[in-house]
Amino acid sequence: MKPYRSRLKIIMDILEAISLHGGKISTILTYANLSHDRCVKYLEELLEKGLVEEGADGYALTERGYKFLQELKRAERLAEAFGFRL
Repeated sequence: MKPYRSRLKIIMDILEAISLHGGKISTILTYANLSHDRCVKYLEELLEKGLVEEGADGYALTERGYKFLQELKRAERLAEAFGFRL
């Protein structure tokens, strides 16, 4: 059985997918391992919070989104150093 992913881990996976592989919905779905409906809900929230923007080529991280992703990665490393998972 796969380990449970927290909400923050799912958001981090979505932001990483956009950052590393581009913002097409199919790419995000595959990388973040989400259903279409769930992915769209998360993307709507990320749009509202100004972390991603929608363009002709799909989704892209905003400057705020890049900073948030970096901080999430840092928090994940800190948590793992103490034996926790995000």
